[in-house]
Amino acid sequence: MAGRKDGARPAEVTGADSATWAQELLDHLRPTGRDIRRVVAWLADAVHGTACLQDDTGNLLAGTPTPLDEDLVADIVSGRIASAAWDDTGRHLRLVRVEQPRPAVAGVLTVSRETPFDRRASDIVTHTAQVVELLLRADESTVAGRRLQRATSDLRLAILQLLMVEDTVSARRVAAGLWPGLLDTDTACVYVLESRVEERDRIAEECLDATEEQVLVVRCPAVDAHVIVVAPRDEAAGELRSLIGRRPGTFLGGSAPQSLVRTATAYGQAVSALAVARFRSDKQAVYAQRTHPERLMDPVALYGWTAHVLRPLDTLAHHTRAELLATTRLGLEFTAVNAAKVLGVSRNTVRARMERVEALLHADFSDLSARAVVHLALNIQVGLSQETYESGSAQTAHPRLADLLAGTALRIWAHDLLGRLESDARDLRRTLRTWIAAGGNAERAAHLLGVHAQTVREHVRSAEPVLERQLLAAGSDLYEVVLAHLALGDLDQPDLHGANRDHPDSPVHG
Repeated sequence: MAGRKDGARPAEVTGADSATWAQELLDHLRPTGRDIRRVVAWLADAVHGTACLQDDTGNLLAGTPTPLDEDLVADIVSGRIASAAWDDTGRHLRLVRVEQPRPAVAGVLTVSRETPFDRRASDIVTHTAQVVELLLRADESTVAGRRLQRATSDLRLAILQLLMVEDTVSARRVAAGLWPGLLDTDTACVYVLESRVEERDRIAEECLDATEEQVLVVRCPAVDAHVIVVAPRDEAAGELRSLIGRRPGTFLGGSAPQSLVRTATAYGQAVSALAVARFRSDKQAVYAQRTHPERLMDPVALYGWTAHVLRPLDTLAHHTRAELLATTRLGLEFTAVNAAKVLGVSRNTVRARMERVEALLHADFSDLSARAVVHLALNIQVGLSQETYESGSAQTAHPRLADLLAGTALRIWAHDLLGRLESDARDLRRTLRTWIAAGGNAERAAHLLGVHAQTVREHVRSAEPVLERQLLAAGSDLYEVVLAHLALGDLDQPDLHGANRDHPDSPVHG
């Protein structure tokens, strides 16, 4: 048995054959060839034998398992000896200590062959052990880098989730540690970039590089092809547009500027704009500054109605109320599954919270009219100051939904919007009205209309570009169209805990 000390100078390499195997070994250090299993396999072929690499616990990392003396292995792993040669009956072995990246930890590289080790074979084993050590360190650095990237990505997602539930104080506190000043703003825009799934990570990195990490970039937890960007400054828009221009098959949708507390609203706007971007030649769109129905309503009456509709939630603890409102707002914009992914909770949690709000408001969220009306109240509530909200809640006469929808300006807007469908001979307006009344269920609407369900879907899809709104994906666009139908009396108005009755303080019936 023979041993060597750590740090011993490797044998000198000479000769044409040495140059050949040395070059082959060095090739394994190239970025495209760094694979410890391939190195160990190459070593076995080079010495015409077998080779294996095991860690300090005896786990096989690469190669063919070789029976070894446990005491000898323990001496090498502990550092008592750095290498050993062992000649057994019909078998000649070389064992070499291989340092691992973790402190005071080593593995063992074992080579076995039928003939004794000559100078060439010994040199190959010695140099291969050094290459294996380098590759182990490189692997550990790569793994550590990936861990850091994952942790940073998870932190960005956590910040976005805090913004989605309107906890801007906590979001700023979390962001301040790694990205000082990132959220030192009152308003921001949200952008959603869509690409092929396999390109999303590269798109996210390019977003960070293009904006010098001065924006919040998050890989969307709900849609694998999406990257979400919360940009506190206007310059980011140009940088993102430039990025899109260089990448075929990539689209960009942006929101209107919103306060940080309305990040969820801005996200919904960006997704809506993204749908438009898919049909534009420049592959990008910003949420249209179109007239929204709430802007055509009497603001004082609207605030009072909102406070009255949401009054059953006022008895809850502040954090519980905020949690229910934020979850329901997002759950009405997207599916429960996607809302859960964005919020970082289970879909059952989202459904449970929404069912609690349904019970408190006496609303039926399977009814698109009820969803649209609650969505209106939630969006108005998030933009109200506490003083304004309390003032509306204290009103002795609470406006009814019918009063809000009866305004001349709103009715003109609704007539102009739905009137766009009149020119289509397929009577898209009738199909759309029936589909909404059926809760967005194509099969039920088809039964009522006496047509095939696919025909209903095609009609609704055809109405989308005419109305310039997404309809098949529930969200703000669909709810605006529902409100237009309600304003014109084409749909029955939902009754939220008596909010539509002539006497709003009358008892609530089940």
